[in-house]
Amino acid sequence: MKTRTDEAELIRTLMFLEGARPEDLPTRLANPFQAPAPGPWGLRAAEALQQRLRQDATCREALWRTGGGKMFGVLVVAAPGGRVGFLSAFSGMLNGAWNVEGFVPPLFDPLDRDAFWPAGEAELATLEQRHAELTREAAALRAQGLVHPLRDAEARLTEVEHVRAERSRALWRQVTQGYVIPNARGETQTLAALFAPKPPPGGAGDCAAPKLLAYAFRQGLTPLVLAEFWWGAPPLDGRRESGAYYPACDNKCGTVLPFMLQGLSVDLPSPTMTVAQGPHVLHEDPWLLVVDKPVGLPTLPGRHAPTRDSLLVRLQARFPELTSASFLHELEPESSGLLIIARDAETRASLQRQFSRREAEHRHVAWLDGSVEGEAGTIELPLRGAAHASLEDCVDARHGKRTRSAWRVLQREGSRTRVEFVPTTQLPHALRIHAAHPLGLGLPILGDARLGREDARLMLHADAVAFVHPRSGERLEFTSPAPF
Repeated sequence: MKTRTDEAELIRTLMFLEGARPEDLPTRLANPFQAPAPGPWGLRAAEALQQRLRQDATCREALWRTGGGKMFGVLVVAAPGGRVGFLSAFSGMLNGAWNVEGFVPPLFDPLDRDAFWPAGEAELATLEQRHAELTREAAALRAQGLVHPLRDAEARLTEVEHVRAERSRALWRQVTQGYVIPNARGETQTLAALFAPKPPPGGAGDCAAPKLLAYAFRQGLTPLVLAEFWWGAPPLDGRRESGAYYPACDNKCGTVLPFMLQGLSVDLPSPTMTVAQGPHVLHEDPWLLVVDKPVGLPTLPGRHAPTRDSLLVRLQARFPELTSASFLHELEPESSGLLIIARDAETRASLQRQFSRREAEHRHVAWLDGSVEGEAGTIELPLRGAAHASLEDCVDARHGKRTRSAWRVLQREGSRTRVEFVPTTQLPHALRIHAAHPLGLGLPILGDARLGREDARLMLHADAVAFVHPRSGERLEFTSPAPF
């Protein structure tokens, strides 16, 4: 990683803004999760970077290909001695490179990654090829009705899938341990540690904002104004416009930035909704709870805001032993409905086994914006679970996590359709993507401001759970009628 001793590199990266003085700029960094106009000096820095991108023929060609645009960012900073300048960054890679002159570096050492990444990629490619061969072999045996050879082929296929998944997870853990994330207090965390115990989502740590802040902290620069904008051709879903400013994403930066901003004067995000209602505890015993979460309330408070108003924090007033690990599932703040909460590790493990074997059920109901084709079916998509990514970016055949949900039409009313979803895998935002993506139902859930159009609320509610009680052996079912 770069240090403050790299003076020549700093001179090439920091562009000074003539006439700007620290006393003329904001004393607090604006909330990065909102997207107000970045102010005159932020606009000046962004426009200077945009002019550079216009003049660079190589960048211009790559960024204006169909779907080739990307997010860029600028950070106006005060340098030692009182001068004001700005840093530039891009999300991910630019023209296939992590390091590009005039832009801040990534949060990992590319040379260290190159020592293990190619070999890991080659191993995964070999496993992928073997998986494809066994899939074809199993299909041929199935067509011929050869039962015993088919069982053997399917067993080998399952083993390859297991090895591939384990190796992919191990490689991703190794990658994320190489990201060193600093904050304004001088503390550091690896990317893996920030998201633990869950693995970080793909692309975490590669957005422009974390790169900019990390470089500023390490070079002794004071962040003043942050602005991120899209530049180039729009994504294939058309949800980004060249030159428009956008907030930091929740899924990746929602965990990274709160840590990085500790020790810095900044308007941190606050809950978007005040929720006076609930939660309503439908069932309570020494082993588990069944709770009805109101709309607008986060399920969990967030790693770096442990006292933030949330379902967990409210329940801890009555059940102090509960932690984030107690929750089998997580509902988004915009949705509502039933959740099962385990009060001990043994109960949690038993319930997890039931859901993995499809012996337990977590049912949801939603109104979709349009008329669904067909009456029932199953949706399977490999998702990265990005909160603010485009629909195209959410689906990742190589690195995405397998998600599956069964659906059926409950009601048709004018230009909307009421649908029941029963997911057999759990990933935040999965049902919203299953509804809106062309490979799913192709219709967003009503009230989904990101994937569709805004309404009074997100019309998604977990209306039923069913499971076998781990201690009594009794089959239990709880319902909560949708409030829409």
